Amino acid sequence: MGAKTALLAFADGDIRPALRGATRSERAETEALVRQVHPGYVVEPADDNTLLEGTYPPDDFMYATVVAGAELYCDRRLMLDRPSELPEHLRRTGAGRRIIVHGMHSVVDWLGFAVWEDGVLIRSLSLSPDSGIQENIGKPYDFELPYWAGEHPVEPVPGWHNQDPYPLPFHPLDLGEEALRALFGFIIEGHPSPDDIDADAVHLHGFRVTDPSNEDQAAREAAYAGALQAMGPPRRYCLGPDGAVHEISADSY
Repeated sequence: MGAKTALLAFADGDIRPALRGATRSERAETEALVRQVHPGYVVEPADDNTLLEGTYPPDDFMYATVVAGAELYCDRRLMLDRPSELPEHLRRTGAGRRIIVHGMHSVVDWLGFAVWEDGVLIRSLSLSPDSGIQENIGKPYDFELPYWAGEHPVEPVPGWHNQDPYPLPFHPLDLGEEALRALFGFIIEGHPSPDDIDADAVHLHGFRVTDPSNEDQAAREAAYAGALQAMGPPRRYCLGPDGAVHEISADSY
């Protein structure tokens, strides 16, 4: 699994029909909305992309489009450990509409998504195997129920010794793809269904969006330093003659 998303949408209702019939938006109109998402930031044109490839832009970049009755933004800064804490100015921007946040990160098996209807938070979920369930607000959607019921457990990896049970009843990225399909109408990995939107056909305008105060970069550097500090020493493994995976001691390097 290698799926990553950082999505925010404002829609007059179900965004899926809007994305299915999407045409290329006007760059100037889209740029004006990008400036509302990041007020006070420097916004410059960048290469365009598609929804399939642009769900997780590089740092300081955003992909966006305006479709009939909806706006869609892809930006890593929209990924929140607790999706319910979406900044107030964004909740004001989406006032009276459906607001959808969806984030996945395959490196840490994290999923977070949230939905507001007319200013009311309906559902917010955030979880990963390392951090557990960080947020679980509202009634689960129907597409979630088989996962919470234990119908999609994470099976042990063949050949690995001493595997502890997976700390969650399902893999977050598996549910993440179902959430992506249910809320946006497409998936990144897995088996597409005939009704799925062709995300590669949805055009996104690209923008370089930078913080003139440099606070964004400072926050990223602090997070990176914290992650390095939290990591343990490097470990190496090899496939043994018995077909199982064995850890190699430091003396064997």
